[in-house]
Amino acid sequence: MELQFRKADINDVALLIEIYDSAFYDDHIRYGAECQAYGRSPEDMARSVVEYPKVIAYEEDKAAGLISYKDEGQGKYYIGCLAVKKEEQGRGIGTALMNYFMDEHPDWTEITLVTPEDKEENIRFYTERFDFDIVGEEDDGSVTVLLFKLSR
Repeated sequence: MELQFRKADINDVALLIEIYDSAFYDDHIRYGAECQAYGRSPEDMARSVVEYPKVIAYEEDKAAGLISYKDEGQGKYYIGCLAVKKEEQGRGIGTALMNYFMDEHPDWTEITLVTPEDKEENIRFYTERFDFDIVGEEDDGSVTVLLFKLSR
């Protein structure tokens, strides 16, 4: 699998919504309105592109997934979203996006993120593949999310 990566811009809003909706459809069914990643309006996504830079992964000119982050300064980053289209999941695209992110931000000293506590596949992905620690939990509406941190 040969992936190319490109920073998203405001012209990618429709494509970003397509990736989010594909990746988070099952979460939307599971959590309903609590899944804020699904069904975003173009206006919300446009704001998100500015607040949380996004990098899109392509395979053979076809968008497969994305990573969204916020630079919190002093080497600290928050991953707002790691999304892979449903039909592309399980092929290593999420791993490639995380590796790309870390390589492109060699100054990182701490990476944090959240994921729902009942998403076992996400928990395994972050703890086993990338050695994140679970450092807490919080309620996000009616969904409990785990807080993850990776430090070096």
